[in-house]
Amino acid sequence: MPTLYVVSTPIGNLEDISLRALRVLREARLIAVEDTRHARILLQRYEITTPTIAYHEHNKDERIPNILAALAQGDVALISDAGTPGLSDPGYELISAALEANHEVTSVPGASALLAALVVSGLPFAQFTYVGFPPRRSNERRKWFAALAAEPRPVVLYEAPHRIRASLADLQAALGPDRAIVVARELTKLHEEVRRESIAAAITHFAENNPRGEFVIIIPPRPLPNPPPIWGGESEPSTDEELAPLAQMDALVGSGLSPAAAAKQVAATLHLDRRALYRQYVETKG
Repeated sequence: MPTLYVVSTPIGNLEDISLRALRVLREARLIAVEDTRHARILLQRYEITTPTIAYHEHNKDERIPNILAALAQGDVALISDAGTPGLSDPGYELISAALEANHEVTSVPGASALLAALVVSGLPFAQFTYVGFPPRRSNERRKWFAALAAEPRPVVLYEAPHRIRASLADLQAALGPDRAIVVARELTKLHEEVRRESIAAAITHFAENNPRGEFVIIIPPRPLPNPPPIWGGESEPSTDEELAPLAQMDALVGSGLSPAAAAKQVAATLHLDRRALYRQYVETKG
């Protein structure tokens, strides 16, 4: 049975592609690409002459039958402009259609802007929340950001260069100017930049410098304004604010993390004593 290969491609540096990905792209009967002009850069670089067909958000419904017809005759590869197809890129509908037609679907993993940003952020991320692109309208964005304010895990989102200034302004309105964030752009490229600063500082920087490249923003979990007794004391928490670390642990444990792993993540994020936090959580839970 022919296979649909979901192939990850470089997010910037063209050397960030696997040998397996190159082989699959050469051997496939057809490559479904998000943008034929963009794909041509990669394919010409590695002398890949496999035929391509444009498959993107605006033509996916009409192109899926054509791609399935090709898939019935041999293997097909799916690539997006950068990174992994299906992750804020076209792909889900084609993958679902291929599965419904009883074709094999397999991943050829590789570069991902999401993971590239996380590993250089300096944040602990045993768990994280990925939310894709923010809404395009300002009032919807502010509500969207406000709903993420108390998320106990790092939040990762993408943004386009022409909307980054407006999104940072709405992020500041929702979370305040002093909230720390990580802003990464041009990952793996010559002008890669990873900024770890307050929202206000990021706004100032991009007001003075023209935003270029695709952006990844990471919002760390909200830190507590005043250290609760868990910083080393033995007293029981007495306010909602002081209970916040335990509430974050509850959320992490509820999502499948062990109490010890949850204590390690929350303690690293909020600069707490891990052992004291774990002990207090266990005592609270009986």
